[in-house]
Amino acid sequence: MSDTLTLSAEARDRAGKGASRALRREGRVPAVIYGNNEEPQSIHVEEKLLAKLLGTGHFFNSVVMIEVGGKTVRTLPKDVAFHPVTERPLHADFLRVSEHAKVHVNVPVIFANEEAAPGIKRGGVLNIVRHELDLVCDAAEIPDEITIDLTGLEVGDSIHINQVKLPKGVESGITERDFTIATIVAPSALKSSEGDTTKGEEAGE
Repeated sequence: MSDTLTLSAEARDRAGKGASRALRREGRVPAVIYGNNEEPQSIHVEEKLLAKLLGTGHFFNSVVMIEVGGKTVRTLPKDVAFHPVTERPLHADFLRVSEHAKVHVNVPVIFANEEAAPGIKRGGVLNIVRHELDLVCDAAEIPDEITIDLTGLEVGDSIHINQVKLPKGVESGITERDFTIATIVAPSALKSSEGDTTKGEEAGE
């Protein structure tokens, strides 16, 4: 399960672009905590600390405990806006969640046992359609990643969400269709689709 992260914050008294720019000059990032039938709360956090949490690689599927005004608020990160040139964080949104609330998260997919897939051993290529899965789970039981076993897969085989064994209590956030996560394709199929897009479209690729 993903670790619980902590983030110290201070209440933000002034709103507006000017106030936000002033905070950023001081190495702070404006943010907001919202949801759970409570009023939104404007805060600001230390840019270096936020960047450190972003660098964990699982920031967006971790519970973040925000300490502000002597209280600790359980949240789930929902969005971070970045500067288009410097890529510094400009603003962050956090959703309040109760300890065992059902939450939507995007969890990365890891593929295992490529060497045990006959299709790949014969030169096939793993074509990943989805690098993350939209999942619904308990806020206290968010998985770090979902591992998919490639053992026994041949060229032409596809992996769909209904074939994936999800952890107990975890469900797909997309229920209306059995979507494809990855396929094993022949190198020749890749070349022909790149060289003849019309043919690929007619084949429904």
